[in-house]
Amino acid sequence: MNYIGGKYKLLSQILPYFPEHINTFVDMFAGGLDVAINVQANHIICNDINHYIINMYQTMQHIELDNLLHDIHKSILEFNLSKTNTAGYITLRNRYNDKRNPIDLFLLICYGFNHQLRFNNRGEFNNPFGVNRSSYNENIEQNLIAWHPRLQQIEFLAQDFHDLNLIFLTPDDFVYADPPYLISCGSYNDGKRGFEGWSAQDDLDLFNVLDKLNARHVNFAMSNVIEHKGMVNDNLNAWRAKYNTHILNADYSNSNYHFSNRETHTIEVLITNF
Repeated sequence: MNYIGGKYKLLSQILPYFPEHINTFVDMFAGGLDVAINVQANHIICNDINHYIINMYQTMQHIELDNLLHDIHKSILEFNLSKTNTAGYITLRNRYNDKRNPIDLFLLICYGFNHQLRFNNRGEFNNPFGVNRSSYNENIEQNLIAWHPRLQQIEFLAQDFHDLNLIFLTPDDFVYADPPYLISCGSYNDGKRGFEGWSAQDDLDLFNVLDKLNARHVNFAMSNVIEHKGMVNDNLNAWRAKYNTHILNADYSNSNYHFSNRETHTIEVLITNF
C-alpha cells in the first residue's frame, strides 16, 4: 500500500537491525503494514488506533484473492474511476461514508490525494481526489497479489497503544514502534483527522512502555525523528541516551512536508535496546 508515513523505502535499513529469530512480533503502530508484511516471525500482531484501516485489513484478510480483485475492478467500472474523474471519486467517497464498505476505503486510498487516510470529527472520510496523480494501477495490483497471502498470518488489533496488553511477551519476542513523530507535521498526527493528535505526553508514555519491556528483557526497536526543520525532540534525545541509536538515510524530498528550505535536514533514527 501507498501510505503516508510508511517505511517501505527504509526497510533495507531497518530490517537488518531486527533479531534473526522472532517468536511473536508486535507492530504497535502498524499503519500501511510495510514492516509487518516483511518480517519473519512465528506470530505477527499488528495494532493501529485507526479502526477503519484495521477493519479494512480484516475484511481483505477473509476475502479470497480472486473475489477481492473482482470487487475492486467492479467498483472501478461502476464509478468510472480514473486519474481525472473527480465526480466518480466523490461519489465513491459518499458511498463509503454511508455504507462503510472496507473495499471502497481501499480504493479511496488508491485514488486519494497523496494516498492519505483522512477522517473528520464525524468519522467521515474526507481526503480530496488525487487528480492526475493517484490511481489503482498494475503496480498496486501486483503488490496486492503478493501482499494478500501475508495478511493471513497476521492478528489485527485496533487499540490505543496505552491499552495494549504486552505482559505476555518474553525475551523471544520483539516489539516495533513507529509512532507519530512529535516534531513533524504529518497529517496522521495533527489531531484533525478524526483521531487524537500526538503530544509530548504521548512520547513520554511510549518511552515508559518501552522501558518496561526492556526491564523484562523484551527486545524493541522504535523509529522516530530527533531533528526536523530546526526543531529538536529534547525528550527523545534524553531518553535515547540509554539505548542504541542508528541514523537512517531518509529522503523526504518528494513527500508532503513542504520544506521551505530544502537544505534543512531531518534526522530519522531507529532506536534499539539491543
